[in-house]
Amino acid sequence: MIKTKIKITGLLIICLAYMGLAQNNDVVQPAFTALKEYPKVRDFTLSNSGKEAYFSIQSLDGTISVISKIIMENDTWSSPIKAIFSGQHHDIEPFLSPDNLRLYFASSRPKNNQDHKAEDYDIWYVQRSGLNQPWSEPVNMGTAVNSDQNEFYPSVAHNKNLYFTSDRSGSKGKDDIFYSRWDGKVYETPVSLGATINSEGYEFNAYISPSESFLIFSGYNRKDGLGSADLYISHKGSDKNWREAINFGSVINSDKMDYCPFVDVKNKTLYFTSQRSAVNAQKALENGDEFLIELNKYENGMSRIYKIGLETIFHINE
Repeated sequence: MIKTKIKITGLLIICLAYMGLAQNNDVVQPAFTALKEYPKVRDFTLSNSGKEAYFSIQSLDGTISVISKIIMENDTWSSPIKAIFSGQHHDIEPFLSPDNLRLYFASSRPKNNQDHKAEDYDIWYVQRSGLNQPWSEPVNMGTAVNSDQNEFYPSVAHNKNLYFTSDRSGSKGKDDIFYSRWDGKVYETPVSLGATINSEGYEFNAYISPSESFLIFSGYNRKDGLGSADLYISHKGSDKNWREAINFGSVINSDKMDYCPFVDVKNKTLYFTSQRSAVNAQKALENGDEFLIELNKYENGMSRIYKIGLETIFHINE
């Protein structure tokens, strides 16, 4: 069991940065500079061993989206390879189960091997009998979880309880974060999380901790936001209710879209996707030698995967 203690407010997070208490790994930095050659890279999940990772690679216009895999070999990440189950349909948002034997993802692929394209996104999964065994054919999670509207971004706790994004009936606003309890045999009817998480706007891309003690998600254009979508965290109290969500502040969030969180609990690292930009347009236009350098920056406004160490601001005990 993972015991998690988080005793920090958004204000304190901001203060840590200004006071210089953050360590080098406690500032946002590119997670995989070797992936810079790919136009859009988003959605990240990592195995318990830290040696197997999955994410989505997309074309600039988003019409192509495949789930890809990298492997750690001799302390170096391999080049990405397309996951065996992906490549023919629009697949996004992979998530490895806590035992790493099932990988969930969202896809608009046809249901039941029908020839026509599906009209909405569903949650699917592939599974394997062992860590070195091949993945199965994709399986649709069925009507217990999926609806005739969109389901996105699955995340599963140790007890198999499922959290995901949907715009289905029962939402408090636009997109909501829904929860489906695993009763030991089947998933119960999904319900929208309460007002401490969801609002009349957009809440999406929720990561649930393995022990189900905290939830990190994106909230779009909220009053306390820095711009576009920000990452928020909510803690589950002793009464099993979710506490009011807290904005992570400028240590993590930017004025652009920040989304798709994943926590490597073992190494106390938060991975997330961001469309932040550090491109200096004036510098690029005034100096021809700097033009391609600026255009090819990792922080170029497209979806990229970032990371930040959480040793200072995020206390996790095994």
